[in-house]
Amino acid sequence: MLEPPLEVHRVCLPPARTTVEKLRHRLSEIFFPDDPLHRFKDQTWLRKLVLGLQFLFPVFQWGPNYSFELLKSDVVSGLTIASLAIPQGISYAKLANLPPIIGLFLGSSRHLAVGPVSIASLVMGTMLNENVSYTDEPILYLKLAFTATFFAGLFQASLGFLRICDRFSVEATLVGFMAGAAVIVSLQQLKGLLGIVHFTSKMQLVPVLSSVFHHKDEWSWQTIVMGVSFLVLLLTTRQISMRKPKLFWVSAAAPLASVVLSTILVVCLKSEVPGIKTIGHLPKGLNPPSSNMLYFHGAHLALAIKTGLITGILSLTEGIAVGRTFAALKNYQVDGNKEMMAIGLMNMAGSCSSCYVTTGSFSRSAVNYNAGAKTVVSNIIMAASVLITLLFLMPLFYYTPNLILAAIIITAVIGLIDYQVAIKLWKVDKLDFLACLCSFLGVLFISVPLGLAIAVGVSVFKILLNVTRPNTVVLGNIPGTQIYQNVTRYREAVRVPSFLIEEEWLASNNRGNIKCVILDMTAVTAIDTSGLDTISELRKMLDRRSLKLVLANPVASVTEKLHQSNILESFGLEGLYLTVGEAVDDISSSWKAQP
Repeated sequence: MLEPPLEVHRVCLPPARTTVEKLRHRLSEIFFPDDPLHRFKDQTWLRKLVLGLQFLFPVFQWGPNYSFELLKSDVVSGLTIASLAIPQGISYAKLANLPPIIGLFLGSSRHLAVGPVSIASLVMGTMLNENVSYTDEPILYLKLAFTATFFAGLFQASLGFLRICDRFSVEATLVGFMAGAAVIVSLQQLKGLLGIVHFTSKMQLVPVLSSVFHHKDEWSWQTIVMGVSFLVLLLTTRQISMRKPKLFWVSAAAPLASVVLSTILVVCLKSEVPGIKTIGHLPKGLNPPSSNMLYFHGAHLALAIKTGLITGILSLTEGIAVGRTFAALKNYQVDGNKEMMAIGLMNMAGSCSSCYVTTGSFSRSAVNYNAGAKTVVSNIIMAASVLITLLFLMPLFYYTPNLILAAIIITAVIGLIDYQVAIKLWKVDKLDFLACLCSFLGVLFISVPLGLAIAVGVSVFKILLNVTRPNTVVLGNIPGTQIYQNVTRYREAVRVPSFLIEEEWLASNNRGNIKCVILDMTAVTAIDTSGLDTISELRKMLDRRSLKLVLANPVASVTEKLHQSNILESFGLEGLYLTVGEAVDDISSSWKAQP
């Protein structure tokens, strides 16, 4: 029985396009890969208006179907997260060296509970305090904090507008950073737990521990006993809620209950424990407008911009991660680009109303989710509760001890130490683990911003290493198929006599029995002039050794550049094939046909 004649498919050039068309197509692939306006095509103007409102304001999607049952769930969850948000807001504001009232604000999203977060608060407090003392120049410090918040929001909104959320992922890089920052934040809270008055403002491990033991004479045993007791209580409630999610309300209510209980204890025992430091006077009323305090000129503008960019990146990473986590649990879609713009615009507006950098919080969002939140109305209920607190209840915090704020912060940041992810990084990718470890040690022993910079630097080095040193392997044929795979990975793959088949580049070849070299170009998604020169030099080198060079399955853009550089002309008709299999069969047949 005769075998059917071999069919060899011709590799075609892509359709001719102008430079403008290529640029438009490339920008569309970068910024609009999901074609966000496809729903507007072939629609009436009225329908386009409705779709536009739903696109910009999601409330128009779920609002018409909102019911009393949904409202009941949102009210319960809103009040629950308010009980957690109020004490955390006060605590994180002090972590950023800002007045406690600055930590109470409004927020947005479905399960995302927005508010100040520990890492962004720490970074802002550290970076600003290195140049401007919050005790010596409180007004200038406030101006820089609000200005940094404005630039953080501007940066976040710009990322969302440019639609690069899908490329905004640095989880492995931030694991070590967050763990190191959590350790530093916890150690800084020893000031409140031990009752120390004079404490270092530095954020490195050695100065913090040195300050703790150099001021042993300031330790207050009453503060230590009360602080450790409430810390153990908060950690215990956290463990209970982690092991039994239905008891989420235990850890959610614990911070506010601890604030109330500790305040009552201080009031009742203030004559017997005068050494316990309290928050003091907090003014009632809404935060005043701060647009006139934004700092857009002067010697510290660069500091405000740098602080805003770094805190913006950190808070945005956490916010997007939280939103996607709970969206996956409830099986609904989250548009990360919209979230970016929403968080960014919120921070820009917040900078004009005495608020600092905010984002989605893991702890508050978890409480919001477990409390049964259905829509963003839960955040509105939380905002109303915060508003009532601002207007009427702030004087009640006068005798709230600083030790309880320290205990709340420690309880919250401990969850940022994720050793399981670090172990996974070690098993999966050693360079990612190195970035994690360098970041962790950098934060502990150098500084918070430099720790982050080190982690990013190691990650960039990893990317450059992969790009500049692509993996090159020898391919063999899996018997009975037209499939060619790595001979060291697939033991059954057989080397084809007289052929050397590689995935990417061949540096040199000295084997006398080789007649043809096939480069599988499937994985080469782009090529520059250096790559074109490499292919040209490789072909000339192999020609001098009487070896044939063949390219298999180059993508459209690579084929086009090979054609425009006139390299394809030197390959001839038998130099370019659609698959490795067709190349091997066709070239082998031509050799057999030769006398």
